Amino acid sequence: MKHNRKITAILVAMFFVTQLIGLAVIYAYSPHEVKTIDPVTGETRIEKVKQDLPYGVEPPELEEKTSLGTIIISMIIAISLIILLSKIRAAFFLKLWFFIVVCLSIALSLNAFLIYVGASRITYFSIIALLFAVPLGYIKIYKRNIIVHNLTELLIYPGIAAVFVPILGLWSVIVLLILISLYDIYAVWHSGIMQQMAQYQIQELKFFAGFFIPYVSKKQRAELEKLKQDAKKPGKKSDKKIKVNLAILGGGDVVFPIITAGVILRLWGFAEAITVSIFATLALLSLFVLAKKGKFYPAMPFISAGLFLGIAVVGLFHL
Repeated sequence: MKHNRKITAILVAMFFVTQLIGLAVIYAYSPHEVKTIDPVTGETRIEKVKQDLPYGVEPPELEEKTSLGTIIISMIIAISLIILLSKIRAAFFLKLWFFIVVCLSIALSLNAFLIYVGASRITYFSIIALLFAVPLGYIKIYKRNIIVHNLTELLIYPGIAAVFVPILGLWSVIVLLILISLYDIYAVWHSGIMQQMAQYQIQELKFFAGFFIPYVSKKQRAELEKLKQDAKKPGKKSDKKIKVNLAILGGGDVVFPIITAGVILRLWGFAEAITVSIFATLALLSLFVLAKKGKFYPAMPFISAGLFLGIAVVGLFHL
């Protein structure tokens, strides 16, 4: 097992909760059928009403093939820029970039929940959501707070997914998962780019794009207690450092399952979408259980396998 049971349970629970939040956010921005009665004829009409995404991030209406190509090109550009900025040590621009993305994503998620309260004054709701998102984003990016970091992660990826789900279909998201999984394998097991990016974020930028849980083993905790006791003794100081374990799960490993489940939600419904999310969660749990401590693994191939199995299972009921 890669981490102890407690840490594994926390990571898997956060992953699944984020999936559920993601489905709620995506549903809030999805088209809904509304019954209206014509005041003149008295006839009942069924109209589709859709809540547009605020802050100017509403995606254009594109064909499925075009949207998939656009997403892939955008991802290549984004990853290339992150690598380039990391190489030239442009920490200021990277932090600013992440800050803007984080604030908008959190605001989109918060705004979605405000829609459930009542959508009559949506403009004001979106402003309120942004006012809450900005300080959270600032603390996350520029101040080190592990609780705020992980809590905001629960809102960031649902907001990002809400932008991409409307322009993807079932086959395009399957192709996207395959490509992302292949890239993840290459980036982790061959080039090591993923480890380098994670290390740069943690050490230089002082934050990580994903779930981040530092923890110590029983042995390390005992050593810490001993150091504390020794420090209390007069004239005795120690420069000994204790290495802390890190349990991390990258943002891409969280957002792509939400996007996939979101596509299923719009295509077949809530029960099917949640089923797909459960399969993805079980796949992630299997990875953590089977993985060896101290080794790096690409999570997306395992999660994608779970997603494909989930899609196949729910798809049997829609043949």
